[in-house]
Amino acid sequence: MRTITIFGSSLPAAGSAAYEDARRLGRMLAERRFAICNGGYGGLMAASARGAREAGGHTIGVTCAIWPAAANPWIVEEVRSATFLERITGLIERGDAYVVLPGGTGTLAELALVWEMMNKSSLARSLGGRRPLMVMAPYWQPVIDCLRQEAELGVNDETRDTPAMGMVTPVERPEDVIARLESLLAP
Repeated sequence: MRTITIFGSSLPAAGSAAYEDARRLGRMLAERRFAICNGGYGGLMAASARGAREAGGHTIGVTCAIWPAAANPWIVEEVRSATFLERITGLIERGDAYVVLPGGTGTLAELALVWEMMNKSSLARSLGGRRPLMVMAPYWQPVIDCLRQEAELGVNDETRDTPAMGMVTPVERPEDVIARLESLLAP
């Protein structure tokens, strides 16, 4: 079974638009026989796990010993890590693809690390290749636009292509995630 790692905020409450989108994404992934993996706590992590469980899917939560909170009730398999960096690495290692939902600095750190591991080919060396990486637009579009400016820095008065920019796919809805995954991965 293929696993999709979902990164996202711990803040949105049930009933909010972001929560319901994450819940729908989890359900749609489970209906297509994908397992989902996330940080295991509240907000969008709980929402995606809840949606997956409501559709009979498998959920993995990678939690961290530095926070005393228990995994949310929709996590079937909890993996406890000792440190924040070990937690992010565990989330990355389990994913066959990654979806970055709206979030804060923790979600930004997760996006940055998985993106950089692909950019520097360390993901290819450790996990066997580059993997689909999707970010919710327009939420993450300013980050992408900011990083796109690197090409404009120029080296020896030349503008250089930045291959890292081709590693991220902006998507707007859970249905876009599903369409992209179905074209790239078979569960």
